[in-house]
This record gives sequence, structure tokens and C-alpha cells, in this order.
Amino acid sequence: MKRAVCLLSGGLDSSTCLAYATREGFECYALSFDYGQRHRVELEAAARVAAALGAKRHLVATIDRRLFEGSALTGSAEVPKHHSDTELGHGIPITYVPARNTVFLSFALAWAEVLGAADIFIGVNAIDYSGYPDCRPEYIAAFERMANLATKAAVEGGSRLRIHTPLAQMSKADIVRFGAKLGLDFGLTHSCYDPDEQGRPCGECDSCLLRKKGFREAGLADKLDYVR
Repeated sequence: MKRAVCLLSGGLDSSTCLAYATREGFECYALSFDYGQRHRVELEAAARVAAALGAKRHLVATIDRRLFEGSALTGSAEVPKHHSDTELGHGIPITYVPARNTVFLSFALAWAEVLGAADIFIGVNAIDYSGYPDCRPEYIAAFERMANLATKAAVEGGSRLRIHTPLAQMSKADIVRFGAKLGLDFGLTHSCYDPDEQGRPCGECDSCLLRKKGFREAGLADKLDYVR
């Protein structure tokens, strides 16, 4: 089996991406991050998903939160809330974490080289998403080019690294349907940016609203118990 590093937050998209990589016959090494995010409960979801999908290994890398200050996910600023997905704004929101995917992909790249893997999976989406610049296809293509210039495996070993983004052009409803087709248990996942003390999703942040929109448009029930 070919090895692959799969970035796994525990959310709907990354979990569907891991399920897809598993179905495609990869031996998956799941990689999550503890960077002091206010929604650290997502790491528990990531562990559940990795175990359920049979990941060969699940590694949680710790990053000092101070490197990511300035985001509502890592600081004291309030996470924006809305009553409906029609109220979602445009532009880059305050929940953007500085260079997060660049950092995460760099860790994944290092681990892939250690494992002798030539494939990295990441569940970025450029259709129904929160406007983050590091989710765009042109960014992923640029990182892949850089990776193949920067690693010993690519330069000397002739092993060209590929970054897979199977969900990039899907709507959130498409992702829900795809995850269901793959047999993913959505009840294991967590998408909220601002859960309560019991870990329940708020139901009003951008991530919750996009998730609910996806399930509604897909005609499927979401198993999560939202606060609102």
C-alpha cells in the first residue's frame, strides 16, 4: 500500500478527505494540530475519526499559540455569529489563522518525507468556505511546486510529491453527499469554532452555518446537537 499523510482537523471536510484517501487504497497517517485553538474539542473528534477509519497512525503536533495570535480562534476576540447562512460576509474573516495551512502542510511535508510517502491529502474547499486565502487551488498548486523543489526525496530520489484536494471544487452539500457515500459517520466529527463547555457546537458561527447549509441542501440529517 502507498503511504499518505492526511491532514485531519476532525471536521466534516478533513474527515471526508481521510475517508476518500482510505477508499483509494492509501495507508493513511493522520496529522492534527494543537495550536491553542479555542475549539480544541476538535482534536477529540479527530482521534475518533482516525480510529474509525483505520488510520495507521494519528499524530497530534503541538504548536505554540503565540505564533498564531491575531485570530478569533486563538485570541480573545469574539467569534462572529449569525442567525442564517445568508448573513455570511465576504472577504477574509477574523477567524483566519495566519499562514495556518502553510504551516500545517510544511509539517505534513516533513512527515511524508520521513515516511517515504509521496502523497498528502488536505480537505480544502474553494466553493462553500469562509474565504481563507490558503484554501484556493492556486495556493495548493504553488505549495506543491515548492515542495518538489525543497525536499531531498524529490531532488535526489525522483519521488514527486502530490498534494490531493479531492473536495476543492465541491459545494458543502456535495461534500456531505460524498461523505455519506463513503460511509463516514458524521456524528464523530466536529465543525464549530466556538463550542460550549460541553463541546456542543454553537450553531451560529460561520463553520456551523456552512455545515448546516450543506446537510440541508443534501437532504440529510446532521447528528450533532447544536446549542442553537
